[in-house]
Amino acid sequence: MRIYLQFIITLSWSVRSFQSALIGEKKKKLYIYLNQVIYIMSDVESGDERPTSRRTAGGQNEEQELASKMLQIQSKRFYLDVKENPRGRFIKVAEIGADGRRSQIYLALSTAAEFRDHLSSFSDFYSSLGPPNPDTVPEDGKLKSEVMVKANRRYYLDLKENTRGRFLRVSQTISRGGPRSQIAIPAQGMIEFRDALTDLLEEFGTEDGGFRGELPEGRHIRVDNKIFYFDIGQNNRGVFMRISEVKTNFRNAITIPEKSWSRFRDIFGDYVDKMKESGGGGSGSAAGPSSSSVSDIPPPPTSSTTATTSSDRERDPPNK
Repeated sequence: MRIYLQFIITLSWSVRSFQSALIGEKKKKLYIYLNQVIYIMSDVESGDERPTSRRTAGGQNEEQELASKMLQIQSKRFYLDVKENPRGRFIKVAEIGADGRRSQIYLALSTAAEFRDHLSSFSDFYSSLGPPNPDTVPEDGKLKSEVMVKANRRYYLDLKENTRGRFLRVSQTISRGGPRSQIAIPAQGMIEFRDALTDLLEEFGTEDGGFRGELPEGRHIRVDNKIFYFDIGQNNRGVFMRISEVKTNFRNAITIPEKSWSRFRDIFGDYVDKMKESGGGGSGSAAGPSSSSVSDIPPPPTSSTTATTSSDRERDPPNK
């Protein structure tokens, strides 16, 4: 691991050295080549080997790369990798900046198809714009925005303009405090990006695999100074419900497999009936309003002081 890291650092230094020492086409070709090596080696360092597959402790394939495309758009390179894990197939989009910095997002195949359609819409809108005019740019720089939702993931698409030009920023967020990641596609390259995505989707389809139905939306209730969140998710073991108890600077959660839901319901029902028979209530009034009537409940805290159980760490990359 240390050798790999030293190798990556050395290559990064070499890129900057050659960038200042060489000129013309030689500089460009060498710069692209060294950055490609850095991308490959950084995948190895992070355990995401290309093009081989990751394996579990039992030796079974956990994640496999099926296809890959590389796009050079202005000074950036984009890798579109079709991968497959036990949950299904997805596309990893990695952006490599001119300085070697890397960012990436994950798209389920069905989400990638929706994103492709949005790229056409954004491209048409971009074509209808006149030359950049600083006097007409909105204060936040956003010219057009859309949102995509997939299970517990949201994707924010913003066509923006700043002093360097116009670009499409794609931000991926995970509900309940997951990390935010984003890429930025130069506006002139949206059509090229869309076409590459279309080629992959035509080859691999738009079915994600795993659970075929629509997962129910999450709900929440407030009880005194606590909020309980009920989220439905899916991993390689199937569908599950995560119940999170959230207070200020505290979070605890349990995960219940779908096959156990009816048993949990029966046990809760038995206790409710027994409390009613003994005069202990059970009417549900103490539990506060339902999720449909609550509009001001904040999201759970995401600070470093948040306590998280091992089940909370099951938040896996998409179907990705």
